[in-house]
Amino acid sequence: MSERVSILGAGSWGMAVARLLDANGSEVRLWEFDPAEFQKLVEHRTITGKLKDVCLAESIDITNDLEYAVADSGLIVLAAPSQKLRSVLVRLKPCLPSGVALVNLAKGVETISLKRMSEVILEVLPVSPDSVATLSGPSHAEEVVRDMPTTVVAAGRSDDLVNRIQQVFSSRSFRVYTSNDLIGVELGGALKNIIAIGVGITDGLGLGDNTRGALITRGLAEITRLGAAMGARAETFAGLSGIGDLVTTCISQHSRNRYVGEKIGRGMKLADVLAGMTMVAEGVETTRSGYRLSKMHDVEMPITTQVHRVLFEGKPTAEAVDELMGRELKAEIWK
Repeated sequence: MSERVSILGAGSWGMAVARLLDANGSEVRLWEFDPAEFQKLVEHRTITGKLKDVCLAESIDITNDLEYAVADSGLIVLAAPSQKLRSVLVRLKPCLPSGVALVNLAKGVETISLKRMSEVILEVLPVSPDSVATLSGPSHAEEVVRDMPTTVVAAGRSDDLVNRIQQVFSSRSFRVYTSNDLIGVELGGALKNIIAIGVGITDGLGLGDNTRGALITRGLAEITRLGAAMGARAETFAGLSGIGDLVTTCISQHSRNRYVGEKIGRGMKLADVLAGMTMVAEGVETTRSGYRLSKMHDVEMPITTQVHRVLFEGKPTAEAVDELMGRELKAEIWK
């Protein structure tokens, strides 16, 4: 199934999705807001440092003109980082085509408002909830562009929309499932980045597989508790956007969030780690959001709390691990 698709954001994931949809037969326009990065893309069909040795096909229309990018589009794919999404939507609003559907790719919770990405979209744009969906799951761009088998989930209120997304995005190497639990899919994709930072910290401290397994498992437990308190279905977190994305992000060499944690575990300051990165680690700001959401909904999230204290309160990493291990003993399954 092909469509005219506009992709807003030419980061690594935006470029990977542009390549995927172009190969699937869609007419793709890729919008890059930064004039310098746009010029590099036009001249070289790639950006060094984002996706190594990957060039975009000439059939992908790269533009710096937002109005042109979305003109007559049937599907707009939002590939901006979570904390930048609102500003992109504000720019998009005056030129939004009538009847267009929107697919969010960002995995985060807006720090200022504590809103999920679909909530931000609906707050800014005059669109129906049935026209908004999120695509999430274990899907590192570095592997998608090399056609390594990947599975994700499209979530939204409208069955028609998620089924349409499934058809447009699916290929022999990219399999899309559907869900109507938008809350769970968005929270799973966002909150797992916090746990990945925690795993990275313990990797940097030289701790082993037992520690990693514990953090992934107990991290899933606290993500599920918060999700249920916010209206998600618990079983969603046993799926692709939950345990699937969580495990992948916590163990992958491509994970920016695990990388941030590892550097901090080795003694670097957060500001210095971020200054040396060319791409966004969504989990840093999501740690702020997740911590605040845990307080708002009165949900105990001990790993999130300790990651927050390490990142933003100057707590020594070894002390954070010690506090996690020294907490009151309890049953494994509890509410």
